[in-house]
Amino acid sequence: MLRWYVIAAVVTLVLDQATKVWALGALTDGRVVPLVGDVLSLRLIRNSGAAFSIGDDMTWVMTLVAVGVTLAILWAALRVGSGRWALSLGLLLGGSLGNLYDRFFRDPAPLHGHVVDFIDYGGLFVGNIADIAIVGGAAVLVWLTFANIGLDGSRPQHAAGRHDDEEQADE
Repeated sequence: MLRWYVIAAVVTLVLDQATKVWALGALTDGRVVPLVGDVLSLRLIRNSGAAFSIGDDMTWVMTLVAVGVTLAILWAALRVGSGRWALSLGLLLGGSLGNLYDRFFRDPAPLHGHVVDFIDYGGLFVGNIADIAIVGGAAVLVWLTFANIGLDGSRPQHAAGRHDDEEQADE
């Protein structure tokens, strides 16, 4: 399972950074390039905060939070025995590392770097590939949690020793 985790994280990180390099070279700050009417467009911004520009001008705090989240994802990955969990955590790690890279190495200064965002969702918010991976990974994580699927891919048994799906099959 570790292989799928690493593949998901690396593919996400590479796609995120490649599209950010493209956006920085192809887009002009503030200029809107419509893709799907007013619903989806390209617009280059540099985000010093978190999602939805929360925490503007607190880049160093966002960097510390991102480091903590990344370490938690790495810790959880060591316990994964399920392909779905590996995919979820790999997407989360790749997205986290993509935005963390920006915070560490992009302007205006190390540890104060702004995240490159360029996908504008109808003026609601502007994001990037890392954000898409984080949302997707979090959605899978929530689904796995509600489905009661453990990191190892198993479902805890009830006191009677049966799974929920076995009980439903009996009905």
